[in-house]
Amino acid sequence: MNGSHRPHTALAMGQDAATAVLGPGALAALGQVCDLVPDTVLDDFTTPRARSVLADVEVLVTGWGCPPLDAAALAAAPRLRAVVHTAGSVRGHITEECWERGIEVSSAAAANALPVAEYTVAMILLTGKQVLERAREFGVTRRRDDWLGVSQGVGNYGRTVGILSASLIGRRVIELLRPYDLRVLLHDPYVSDEAAAALGVRPVGIEELFASSDVVSVHTPLLPATRGLVGHDLLAAMRHDAVLINTARGAVLDQDALTEAATAGRIRAVLDVTDPEVLPPDHPLWDCDNVTITPHLAGSQGNEWGRLADLAVAELGRWAAGDGFAHPVRRERLAYLA
Repeated sequence: MNGSHRPHTALAMGQDAATAVLGPGALAALGQVCDLVPDTVLDDFTTPRARSVLADVEVLVTGWGCPPLDAAALAAAPRLRAVVHTAGSVRGHITEECWERGIEVSSAAAANALPVAEYTVAMILLTGKQVLERAREFGVTRRRDDWLGVSQGVGNYGRTVGILSASLIGRRVIELLRPYDLRVLLHDPYVSDEAAAALGVRPVGIEELFASSDVVSVHTPLLPATRGLVGHDLLAAMRHDAVLINTARGAVLDQDALTEAATAGRIRAVLDVTDPEVLPPDHPLWDCDNVTITPHLAGSQGNEWGRLADLAVAELGRWAAGDGFAHPVRRERLAYLA
């Protein structure tokens, strides 16, 4: 393949995702590096139009709402050689048949990791100053508190932050925390002591992570082995008034154990994800002043979608030039990814 090759490319995702992520500027940029099928977004691979497009396509630029690339879809796409995903996880549409066929896969997970890490760092710092709770109280009392009488437990100087899993996002959080006067612990059974030292963190067991941290931030992918990983015993080990932040998946936490600890006032929590994704209206966590629940907004939104599009364009340009993907998804690593 040489630099003049312009792969025949189509978009495969939900129409809403295409509109949000791939604006006119992104489409124009894609048009500079590939032969993009115009005015077409495939959200169903079984239609006559989809079959016609798939017959010639070499690359699919995928996104949220892309149908599975199963055996039938791949049979209709005999020339397909690569998939460039404009979001994070590829679990929803990359199938075993894709790997068997040798299709190369790229993901924008690295681009999507940054806003999640930024959200996490912001919440670590805000909870250190107890900003969320104190703002609510200020709205009720409308009187300034005794600032010289504030507890020594308030603030971010020398605070201990525990990172659960050195995932892509977990590592970005560690990186963004470096300028602050914080002590960072890490639990990840797949990270060696030497690798942890290179990250600038102290590796600890999971029990010590929860017992020793002022805030624990969860970045563990949801796998069969991690479902309900953060349960009653780990939550009970947390310091009084410690904070649990979850931007990973709600089911990594034992929701009942978390509810018990939070409603008892033992710990604080910041939850961007829950199990189920939206808690029932009468769930007790909604009414906990020590719990902040946000609507799964930590990932890319608004102008941050431009970062996903830019990465996809860059990846497709690299691939078309024969340089391969800078952000490939490896089949052997898929079991450890979100």
